[in-house]
Amino acid sequence: MSNLVAIIPILIVVLSAIAAMVAEAFREPNERMPSGLGLIGLVGAILASAFLWDREATAFGVVLADNFALFVNIVLGAVGILTLLLSGDAVEREGLPAGEYYALTLFAIAGMMLMASATDLLVIFLALEVFSLSVYVLTAIRRTSLAGAEGGFKYFLLGAFSSAFFLYGVAFTFAVTGTTRLDLIGAEMARQSSGPGILALLAVGLLMVGFAFKVSAVPFHMWTPDAYQGAPTIVTGFMSTAVKTAAFAAFVRVFLSAFEPLRGSWVPALWGIAIVTMIGGSVVGVVQTNVKRMLAYSSIAHAGYLLVGLIAASPAGKAAVLFYLASYAITNLGAFGVVAMLATGDRPHDELNDFKGLWYRRPALATLMAIFLLSLGGFPPMAGFIAKWYIFNAAVQESYYGLAIVGVLTSVVSVYFYTRIIVMMYMTDEPAEAPATPALSAVAAAGLGLAVIVVFYLGVLPARVLDLAAQSVATIF
Repeated sequence: MSNLVAIIPILIVVLSAIAAMVAEAFREPNERMPSGLGLIGLVGAILASAFLWDREATAFGVVLADNFALFVNIVLGAVGILTLLLSGDAVEREGLPAGEYYALTLFAIAGMMLMASATDLLVIFLALEVFSLSVYVLTAIRRTSLAGAEGGFKYFLLGAFSSAFFLYGVAFTFAVTGTTRLDLIGAEMARQSSGPGILALLAVGLLMVGFAFKVSAVPFHMWTPDAYQGAPTIVTGFMSTAVKTAAFAAFVRVFLSAFEPLRGSWVPALWGIAIVTMIGGSVVGVVQTNVKRMLAYSSIAHAGYLLVGLIAASPAGKAAVLFYLASYAITNLGAFGVVAMLATGDRPHDELNDFKGLWYRRPALATLMAIFLLSLGGFPPMAGFIAKWYIFNAAVQESYYGLAIVGVLTSVVSVYFYTRIIVMMYMTDEPAEAPATPALSAVAAAGLGLAVIVVFYLGVLPARVLDLAAQSVATIF
């Protein structure tokens, strides 16, 4: 029973996913029973994570419910709750299979929680595959959409390719250290006084490629624009936030604990990846006319900012990574939620021109979208500003001035394509044939309102969450 304590949040989510599948068989038309069961499970997982805080529970020696994993669990639970609140309208409007959609979303969240808690490379790989398979299917869940099928197929092929890199990295790590346990790997690496050999460097490089694919870092980002554009919009929001949160959590745990002794070898490579990721995501995003593709390149740029915190690796930098993940996840999901609310059964209405004059016909949605975009751009007093401030400040404190300068400059560039949408909404006349926008349900409105509240809370009163993030990272280093 002591082993089960550490995985209680994960078990709750898994049981809610199974319940959602069973409920689909008994669901009446227009009922949202699977969604309700999912919300109950996610709230239960958050409460269980809060209950386990400071307990350091372990399961079978390979899953650790430390404060770091629990903080990530809470973020993932919040992302899951917002996703389900915003999904009801989209599922009905686009004719998605409700039982499959909700069950796959919950199974993906369970895999992500396991990935954040795992302290063994093989368990991390298994968790990676659990949530990846769910997200592959969610990407192509609209069976009549050619773009969705294309995006899902590309995501699956490149995902399988990156999984092979990751697994080879695990194999080389085992060859060097004789174990896949993160704590034992770190101890063995530190004992090798002669310096890292070729196998150790290969292990680090291959694992870095596997993680870089999942966080959409350049040049391993090729799947991102097509998968984001082809997937249902609410799935795209989930992919861009939850997947990145889980992948970065494992990235931090593996590289800042197990491979910390090899820091001098992997930091230069990661430094270069961070630079090209920030530049590539910001510059290419400027020329996009599809809002989902623009937000896809925006997510690539944000992955670069998160890599800056990973490289800085000071106590402040480590805490900043977790705070950035929380603020980015809520903000980006809110932006995709607004785009999803504009979609109709026949068209996604995700082109830039579809936002012309939105203020005149849907002022509430236009206001919400402007708030989320300004937060992504790093404007005060919203969460994005505080998140970027702490990331770049951590880089400066550790003398990574080049990373901080590039980060600030690319943030300025990204402001252009965020404000371009705002200009379209507020400063462009409504076209004669404006696209029809469906009515917003009370549940979806509550989800977007909750996201706005969190964005302002993290921007105005960030101290409490930053303290929790600092306590979280202190448990694994």
